[in-house]
Amino acid sequence: MIIAQLSIAPVGKDISLGKYVKIVIETLKNEPINIQTNAMATVIEAEDLNTLLTAVGKAHNALFKVGANRVITELKIDDRKDKNVTLVSKLNSIK
Repeated sequence: MIIAQLSIAPVGKDISLGKYVKIVIETLKNEPINIQTNAMATVIEAEDLNTLLTAVGKAHNALFKVGANRVITELKIDDRKDKNVTLVSKLNSIK
């Protein structure tokens, strides 16, 4: 399982980004991944790197489809091969 942190925002659009965040989240919900959104980013759990990158690519391009001329995407990936890690197991490890 791969865990990643994603932040996507259009540049040069509105000061408030909430409507763009909603578009990204709705796009991600249509993909075979699990997501948790927080105040600053969205955390993604995906089976493999291709699944993750496909979902991120679709979310990135969704903002161009609604009129963005420039989009900044930040992606941090945690890909462990020594054990199976999930969103829940990572949170449980700090309890």
